[in-house]
Amino acid sequence: MNQQTDIRTSVAEQARLAKQAARRWALFTREEKDEALRAIARRLRQDEDQILAANDKDMAAAEAEGRAASYLDRLRLTSGRIAELAESVEALADLPDPVGEVTERWSRPNGLVIQSVRVPLGVIGMVYEARPNVTVDAAAIALKTGNGIVLRGSRSAKQSNLALVACMHAALQSLGLPEQAVQYLHADQHESVDALCTLNGLIDVIIPRGGGQLIQRVVRTSTVPVLETGVGNCHLFIDESARYDMAEPIVLNAKTSRPSVCNAAETLLLHRCWPHGHTVALLKRLADAGVELRACDLTRRNCPELAGILKAANEEDWHAEYLDLTLAVRTVDSLEEALQHIERYGTGHSEAIVTENEQNARQFLAAVDAAAVYHNASTRFTDGGEFGFGAEIGISTQKIHARGPMGLRALTSIKYQILGTGQIR
Repeated sequence: MNQQTDIRTSVAEQARLAKQAARRWALFTREEKDEALRAIARRLRQDEDQILAANDKDMAAAEAEGRAASYLDRLRLTSGRIAELAESVEALADLPDPVGEVTERWSRPNGLVIQSVRVPLGVIGMVYEARPNVTVDAAAIALKTGNGIVLRGSRSAKQSNLALVACMHAALQSLGLPEQAVQYLHADQHESVDALCTLNGLIDVIIPRGGGQLIQRVVRTSTVPVLETGVGNCHLFIDESARYDMAEPIVLNAKTSRPSVCNAAETLLLHRCWPHGHTVALLKRLADAGVELRACDLTRRNCPELAGILKAANEEDWHAEYLDLTLAVRTVDSLEEALQHIERYGTGHSEAIVTENEQNARQFLAAVDAAAVYHNASTRFTDGGEFGFGAEIGISTQKIHARGPMGLRALTSIKYQILGTGQIR
């Protein structure tokens, strides 16, 4: 056999094991699944030293390759981040179990009772980049909803991901539960992604999470249904009535609190009639925070006092998901022009308006086509934990099945149960 055939055989075998284990997980009670999640959380804390040692190897390799600071931030695990991971798993255990929930129930004239019941999706294929925390979040959500999962992380996080999966397997083994429901692909060549995405009958849905290039490869290649997560070219629009004391902390938080994540702001739109002093003060504050500003010609002409910190923006900047301390800045004449800019360049992730004009806020919230639309708040809240979903498996920017942060319910489907008393047709 050639290498490609070997890879497909290896991936298919792991998917088969996940499918077998998923059949058992689908029948577990909430109490059994929650006990498993709490065991995983305990083991994460217990194995912290081993996990951090594995992550140190990945970090050293990435630094030797000259990876950008934003990439290193996504890759890095710390004691605090492991504690947050454990807490998020425990938070999932505390949430209601959607599996078995009767979403609708009705009777027909012939006496049949029909009910729609939530059931697991089956086996999830997860393809993702850099961030090892996704390994735990995705597996925990899958197990809570009675699914199996096949994980395919990036080579750069391989040691971290293997340590995290070993930790979860140990926790499940300690309870006598089928750890094979969580699979991490042995094959990490690019061909393994293609193999995973074409395993119809073994994989029920593929979820890609990462940069635009990865997501589009999965969308183009997959013969399995895809729950598409999107890149985050997120916008903040400062309307003419915005209060400076509100706008500044929102913008700084959205751009600088963690610029390497998809809900960070990438473009700042400024209403032309917002007071000039406010504009200058805000842009200076961003520059002082280490943000590189790439501004349109109008912004640069209007702010000659900022000539030393405003670089010229080009067309690529309006499309960019920087994932770094870089921000595109454009001055617009109206709310309508801001909406047109977002419609043209937005990726359907998260968009925000800062305004005291309630009519403008309502128009923005209604008109912007995105998974999350904010009034007077930072885009950084687009997150499963912040929405009260516990962890998330990704943020969907599509409109079919799931949109926005995908929590527990997004990993379920429905089954119709028909209850009769001997009816025939």
